[in-house]
Amino acid sequence: MWGGRFADGPSAIMREINASIPFDKALWRQDIAGSQAHVAMLAAQGIVSAEDAAAIAEGLDTIAAEYERDGVPEDWDLEDIHMTVESRLTELVGPAAGRLHTARSRNDQVATDFRLWVRQAIDEADAGLASLQRALVARAGEHADSIMPGFTHLQTAQPVTLGHHLMAYYEMVLRDRSRFADARARLNECPLGSAALAGTGFPIDRDATGEALGFDRPTANSLDAVSDRDFAVDYLFAASQCALHLSRLAEEMIVWASQPFGFVRLPDTLSTGSSIMPQKKNPDAAELVRGHAGRIIGCATSLAITMKGLPLAYSKDMQDDKPPVFEAAGLLALSIAAMTGMVADSAFDTARMRQAAELGYATATDLADWLVREADIPFREAHHVTGAAVKLAEQRGVALDKLSLDDLTAIDERIDARVFDALSVDASVAARTSYGGTAPERVREQVAAAREALGMEE
Repeated sequence: MWGGRFADGPSAIMREINASIPFDKALWRQDIAGSQAHVAMLAAQGIVSAEDAAAIAEGLDTIAAEYERDGVPEDWDLEDIHMTVESRLTELVGPAAGRLHTARSRNDQVATDFRLWVRQAIDEADAGLASLQRALVARAGEHADSIMPGFTHLQTAQPVTLGHHLMAYYEMVLRDRSRFADARARLNECPLGSAALAGTGFPIDRDATGEALGFDRPTANSLDAVSDRDFAVDYLFAASQCALHLSRLAEEMIVWASQPFGFVRLPDTLSTGSSIMPQKKNPDAAELVRGHAGRIIGCATSLAITMKGLPLAYSKDMQDDKPPVFEAAGLLALSIAAMTGMVADSAFDTARMRQAAELGYATATDLADWLVREADIPFREAHHVTGAAVKLAEQRGVALDKLSLDDLTAIDERIDARVFDALSVDASVAARTSYGGTAPERVREQVAAAREALGMEE
């Protein structure tokens, strides 16, 4: 394709380092779609004859059918998916195939193909995350009243409901979807027609090709269009944040499934056994999701570092933009699917959760709040009084609500029998009625709003 300038062909090393077909063949659908839009525009503008355009379009359809059936061949001498398609097109339709590359370059071609691929990856991630949200909402609705310990520093803090806990992840995923949506909106401009870097002198219609490919508008600057990979970095950073959230959920499932906790039994379909210990049921899917987060973040770092020092416009370094995106997209899709299945099919031991909440002095804050409300004690003083009560309960080996009234009044005479209405875990969660709180009525409201937003049937 560029041999006219060179007396000698590439060395074996150059041939190997230069070829991207082993990975950019994944773009074949996008490459053919872009070529179909481009040749249709060339014909409409009178740049290519209707006869040649028809032959090219038919040839591209044939290639698409071949690739769908047999896969994309790898000829390193052809370097990339663009030349692989063009070479096969020449075999099918002859010299007319050479007209397809009029008014475009591989620079704007790959920028367009890659945007189309990333846009599809965003759409697939969004669909997967919507399924995860539906699973979270469904289980939260089942467990709006199921009491468990809430933790800070992985120490028992205050009672919450399992439904409230699951809805926290719904909110995280909601933000993940918004990040992907933002990334999609920014990327949805069409580089095709920017050519190598300066645009073209042919009377092309960039609005037509952009519209045919589902873009909102053509890119406004040809230099920026061929050198921009912000859309890929945006995708990877959104994927990284999403992977962090999935990893946190996976970690909780791992901890909850351990014998000391015993809060959940993970589905057999997402667990493995041990080759030596017959009793083991290992949370391997959750652990792999946790591990995948590191790899996805590594992909984002890789591309950011590749792009950080590149001058305008295109540089060959940018050939390395696709492997980290392809890797991250595959890992993210698996992680989303694994956590969706885990949420949907796990069995929660709500009795064990409630027992843990009752054992951890989780209602200490409720005692302090009661002293503030009913005895008009400043919170800091109430905090001190409550600390003394917790210390006594610890010494006795009982829960706070099992201390006698005499025990409590000995600590502070302003405590009376009404306090016991506030010290149970049920009373604690029921009292948290502030917007966004863990009270079952608030959880059910949030579940109902989420179901409506997701279009879930009652």
